Amino acid sequence: MAEELTPENPETPENPENETEEPIKQRKNGLYPGVSDELAENMKSGWADTELRDLEPIAQVAETAARRAALSARFPGERLVIPAGNLKTRSNDTEYSFRASVEYAYLTGGRPDDSADGVLVLEPKGDGHTATIYLLPRSDRENGEFWLDGQGELWVGRRHSLTEAEKRYGIPASDVRELAGSLREATGPVRVVRGFDAGIEAALTDKVTAERDEELRVFLSEARLVKDEFEVGELQKAVDSTVRGFEDVVKVLDKAEATSERYIEGTFFLRARVEGNDVGYGSICAAGPHACTLHWVRNDGPVRSGDLLLLDAGVETHTYYTADVTRTLPVNGRYSELQKKIYDAVYDAQEAGIAAVQPGGKFRDFHDASQRVLAERLVEWGLVEGPVERVLELGLQRRWTLHGTGHMLGMDVHDCAAARVESYVDGTLEPGMVLTVEPGLYFQADDLSVPEEYRGIGVRIEDDILVTADGNRNLSAGLPRRSDEVEEWMAALKA
Repeated sequence: MAEELTPENPETPENPENETEEPIKQRKNGLYPGVSDELAENMKSGWADTELRDLEPIAQVAETAARRAALSARFPGERLVIPAGNLKTRSNDTEYSFRASVEYAYLTGGRPDDSADGVLVLEPKGDGHTATIYLLPRSDRENGEFWLDGQGELWVGRRHSLTEAEKRYGIPASDVRELAGSLREATGPVRVVRGFDAGIEAALTDKVTAERDEELRVFLSEARLVKDEFEVGELQKAVDSTVRGFEDVVKVLDKAEATSERYIEGTFFLRARVEGNDVGYGSICAAGPHACTLHWVRNDGPVRSGDLLLLDAGVETHTYYTADVTRTLPVNGRYSELQKKIYDAVYDAQEAGIAAVQPGGKFRDFHDASQRVLAERLVEWGLVEGPVERVLELGLQRRWTLHGTGHMLGMDVHDCAAARVESYVDGTLEPGMVLTVEPGLYFQADDLSVPEEYRGIGVRIEDDILVTADGNRNLSAGLPRRSDEVEEWMAALKA
């Protein structure tokens, strides 16, 4: 990594009152040692015009306009402020890759390449609102920002111009550096999505309330419960790439055995970065007893023949929609008798859960259906005392099933998390909702309540299910689920 031309004092003063102060003036104050006046002047000129004049609008421009219209109708006469967020420091002078807030991306279609520091503002006008997207313009070559600033174009890449942004997103674009001042002077009711831009929130301190802002956040979360056609298409893309990522992993299990779970993580990550934006969440590459740790993301353990590998991973598309799929695979390609018994119980529970995903049904139905099957098996195996109704009433199966059987899926892996209980967990399924069905059984390595041979076995099967007008569709059906089909699939990939 190249070292930036930084001041002797790494704490470069911020300049909130005059954010366009020339970096060359800062250099004359000793902040950019080694930059001569001649070099600074030379860097101003001799650059070609690179404005992009044939840009097409993003694919979901009609959908994002419809989403903004729904938001406008919900909060008439109010100014609505939705920040994308700022870069976050990873260590010293390096940042994490930028990912816009879900709320901002949902309403604009904003991409990682030009959304940092962006803010969408809906200004009340007549019976509706006018939308403006506030962004950083291209790096200024006249004042030297493009090469003297750590976020300048020569350091981190070209930003879109404001004119280009307008063409891409179908929203008038303005310079975000002017926004905080105008918000301080704004009158009338304002709501802001909190937690993403401290500077914007500070400008609105005396104009907003936590209760009113929470209503905005809840509305935007519930708006995502039902996916439009574009969103379903993006989720299918994410799932299809994820299927290919699972195939990649199976092909290199011998290399994982020679190294560790990290080889599995890296293999799937390659597919996610080649075909998408990133992984949608930290990949769980849990071999052997690590499969009993629900969110095992250390991925530093051994991969051994005879053990199971629980792989829970998802590709995130460039529009931030993520898959969330789990398979529990025999490392050597064949389930042992006990592994197969446990796996088949989870498969049967998942089948019952998927069958319960129906329009008009309750969200909780698929969880209840899956838990019943698992409780029945635990009683049948003598691991818990029946009858099944007693087990379910007391929740005794939860020692080994541990978690809920699924969640909404979309731009967040656990999507719509701010939705009200009555709209989500206690709500009714509708066509266009996408959710996971993911029952599991986990027998901890130190669980003395089960026979020794069970200990250290963890199994989860997870698929992404779209609620349709007449039932459901398994978006991840491209990955086999039945134990015999899994073995055949693995054998074919290794051949």
